[in-house]
Amino acid sequence: MGQTLTRAAQWTSVSEGGQGKLEFTPLNEALLNEIIKFAEGFASKHQQEAQTVFRSPLAWETQIAPSAFSGAYEVSDNKAVSEAKAPDGQPLLVLEAAGGKNTVSVSSFDQLSAVLKYSGDKMREARACLEANRDPAAKILGDGYATIEGEDNSMLRLLEKVKKEDGQEEGETLQATMRLLVILQQFDMQLLNMSLQHISKEVRLTPAAVNSEVKLLQSFSGDDRDKTVLKSIQYTSDYEFNNGCRAPPWRQVHGDICYVVIKPHDTDLLSVSASTAGVYINGGFEKENFSDLKHEREGEIYKDLVTLLKEKSAVFAENIAKQDFTLREDETTGNQYDIMDSGDEGDGDNTHRTNEDAKKDSKEPQKADKQKSNLKKTGKDRTPRKQPQPSLKWKNLGLGEEADEKKEEKDQIREGSAGKKEKKKVTVQESKGRVHPVIKGRKSKTPAQDQEDTFSESSTESEEEEESPDRRQEANSDLPSEYWQIQKLVKYLKGGNQTATIIALCSMRDFNLTQETCQLAIRDVGGLEVLINLLDTEEIKCKIGSLKILKEISHNAQIRRAIADLGGLQTMVKILKSPDKDLKCLAAETIANVAKFRRARRTVRQHGGIKKLVGLLDCGPLGSVPMTPEVEKDIEVARCGALALWSCSKSTKNKQAIRKAGGIPLLARLLKSSHENMLIPVVGTLQECASEQSYRLAIRTEGMIEDLVTNLRSENQVLQMHCASAIFKCAEEKETRDLVRQYGGLDPLVSLLDKSDNKELLAAATGAIWKCAISPENVERFQELKAIEKLVSLLQNQPEEVLVNVVGALGECAQEPQNRMSIRKAGGIPPLVNLLTGTNQSLLVNVTKAVGACATETENMTIIDRLDGVRLLWSLLKNQNPEVQASAAWAICPCIENAKDAGEMVRSFVGGLELIVSLLKSEHKEVLASVCAAIANIAKDEENLAVITDHGVVPMLAKLTNTTDDKLRRHLAEAIARCCMWGNNRVAFGEANAVAPLVRYLKSPDESVHRATAQALFQLSRDPENCITMHNAGVVKLLLDMVGSTDEALQEAAAGCIGNIRRLALANEKAKYP
Repeated sequence: MGQTLTRAAQWTSVSEGGQGKLEFTPLNEALLNEIIKFAEGFASKHQQEAQTVFRSPLAWETQIAPSAFSGAYEVSDNKAVSEAKAPDGQPLLVLEAAGGKNTVSVSSFDQLSAVLKYSGDKMREARACLEANRDPAAKILGDGYATIEGEDNSMLRLLEKVKKEDGQEEGETLQATMRLLVILQQFDMQLLNMSLQHISKEVRLTPAAVNSEVKLLQSFSGDDRDKTVLKSIQYTSDYEFNNGCRAPPWRQVHGDICYVVIKPHDTDLLSVSASTAGVYINGGFEKENFSDLKHEREGEIYKDLVTLLKEKSAVFAENIAKQDFTLREDETTGNQYDIMDSGDEGDGDNTHRTNEDAKKDSKEPQKADKQKSNLKKTGKDRTPRKQPQPSLKWKNLGLGEEADEKKEEKDQIREGSAGKKEKKKVTVQESKGRVHPVIKGRKSKTPAQDQEDTFSESSTESEEEEESPDRRQEANSDLPSEYWQIQKLVKYLKGGNQTATIIALCSMRDFNLTQETCQLAIRDVGGLEVLINLLDTEEIKCKIGSLKILKEISHNAQIRRAIADLGGLQTMVKILKSPDKDLKCLAAETIANVAKFRRARRTVRQHGGIKKLVGLLDCGPLGSVPMTPEVEKDIEVARCGALALWSCSKSTKNKQAIRKAGGIPLLARLLKSSHENMLIPVVGTLQECASEQSYRLAIRTEGMIEDLVTNLRSENQVLQMHCASAIFKCAEEKETRDLVRQYGGLDPLVSLLDKSDNKELLAAATGAIWKCAISPENVERFQELKAIEKLVSLLQNQPEEVLVNVVGALGECAQEPQNRMSIRKAGGIPPLVNLLTGTNQSLLVNVTKAVGACATETENMTIIDRLDGVRLLWSLLKNQNPEVQASAAWAICPCIENAKDAGEMVRSFVGGLELIVSLLKSEHKEVLASVCAAIANIAKDEENLAVITDHGVVPMLAKLTNTTDDKLRRHLAEAIARCCMWGNNRVAFGEANAVAPLVRYLKSPDESVHRATAQALFQLSRDPENCITMHNAGVVKLLLDMVGSTDEALQEAAAGCIGNIRRLALANEKAKYP
């Protein structure tokens, strides 16, 4: 196992004074599962070797209590000892509880399997064991068998010992050791092979492979929908670097190879990024001239372009399966046009150019006409640009404010140079409408080697602070007396000795630094520069005084930005390594205040601040030692560190850095604290990080759900709010929802609904209830707690963020018939229908789902119809949001099924049928599936079926039959089956080539697809031409297998279709042989 743990397992970085931890990754989880299976089954497979005593025991901190052991163990209140003993008389297992810790020591595989048997969480136990014993083989067999790099001769040495040993007993011991070594090495090799297979599944594309695939697809592109797979596929840049990449250098460091624009026959333009990790849809272009590419990934990563296009384009999937192409040899290289990503390459300065670039420029006149013709083909009325030259200026870019804010904050760049004004040895640089004071002579705080990371900041995080105007006191305005007094104190700070400086700092603290006037006065008179410079001194008192002032005034947004501009964050990060605990506390708290905007958070990470802040969390065990002033100070340091990490964790990159620095186990330990001022920043950090799947897994496996539930019962509403928010995010997984129920978390969540005056707490609690209600077992508990009635009472006079969660929870609860009745009795139907007139998109998605669920009850449907709810649902089909359209269409289905006179009701909506048929042109599969389901219900009424037939429903449905999505297939087949009931629709479906694709649906693994398809084929088989098409497509063999299904509807439809085909065949035989 040593080689696997060393080479394959993924570890966090080693923190100061600690050791690395196993990361929460799929590979590590797979390795741990294999190791657990190996240890559990070792005693039964290798009985003799399981009794072999380890040279040194494996010891680690465990969650198992001594009382958990029974049988062949001597158990007391704080100790459990095995009756089995080593030859020297020492027990093979010892578990001791002391100082709040449980430590277990194991000396054989037999006892190791017993530990896993009595463990409540095997994964956590195995993780703790391996983290404490990084090289198990060295402990089991001795230091001579430790994992080493290079050639391992331990087996040869052991063989030599066996040959030389004369004593029978010693010889048997060595033979057992040899067998154990062979078993461990074989298992180590097995783990390495498994790791290799796991890693080999990760796609690693090369520029050559991407280029070949693009050229191949270009050769099979054109306007002929039946003979080509795509309309066009083009690079966004014609310039190719020496390494084969077309992405700009600053994106190549992230693995990007190139960007292509693809126009399929049946969907909108696709903007695709190709990287070494695979290909994926990016955010597209911000402007019509194809500049400012959004590099953020949208959706999953595919192994190649063909796989992506099969998923995104039904026509591509169909044509690629036919393998019937027309090769365009004359256009393989001629239809590319030039797109420059000027927003990403810098400021457009192309003065640094190579000789090859100059040669390429000389060929530009010859290419101009060709580019113009290509632009006409693409429909873009743009003047072709010159061949794009790589701006090498990126090599010399520092991490100044221009580069940082240009990429990360997306501010509008103002051209021209701003005036410079000197004031008290300070140069004020006007850049982008904001003032950045920089002290002369001060060294740059941002090293050039961090340049690549500058452009890698997560763009998913929100910018909390918008640009605010730079407020300065007018020269002729009446300034308060404090302003002039602070100006005098700043002069003393600049020119006084150490004693005068300390006195000035103390005097400055006497002012009310929470007032904006005092805060801006310190900045305006140059006090910020002096305070930050004092942090570089060796005098502790000056540093503490300066940090105390900076901590107070950094609550102001403008002061925060000024501190970041002056390089104050870099100095504070250095102070985090100071031995003085007061200094570390103040520095961390100030960082927490300043890191409220993206650039500040990025600066903290780039200068190693995340790792140092995580190190502050390691304050030792809580509650196991007496509370001395020293321990209290350690706890305060950890609290301040958690506070800073809370601010920094709003960045995706910082979340990853916290995890890699080993922050998760430390946060889990602090979560068990009884100090509320400690718990609030810890839980705040966890709920921020819970947006990442790896954190949700860690929160579940590290036992933090139990602590979150415990803190829900706190009297502190801020703590309750953050705990509920964390559960809200983590409850996406079923395992977490089950744990919340098992630990009794549903009861306090429901009780929080009574605190309707605290809207933030209410939003968090209702969100957690919503996600927990996805599990039916939790809904049963909510019924017992009368949560439905409480939720209904919150449907009025609440902010939208609360309403979204309340309606979402009611929608989940309404899946149960008893709850639908409870909602009606509590008077919930009218307010739900009223919310259909809102504009919040998330609220509309949830409320349509809730109304649709309630409409499955006839009495509820009567109320909805009386309140004109169906018309409101139908009007939402005009909404531009596809999620709202789909949710509204799904809700319409039960309304039609349960309405008294559904046909007349539907016809009463002016233009309603035409509207729903037009949605069959949508490109969103969920919209298409829901509309097909609605059409299947509408078509039950003959008059409505006639109307939608006149609106062209048949050819539109026929165009969708090439889909590979099973959900769409099922409802599409149901709609086709219903539409066959009118006129010559069966013949029309056959003429529209809809029959043969339907036969392929029978190969789906989904039985509901089989049933709907068999019913559609049965209806279509009443036309002789359709029978011939089905027979040629091989439908008989597929249907014969389904005749024996336990589903009666499927049986009947399959048999009926086969019967129609057989009758046609008999009729043909009679015609031939009368």
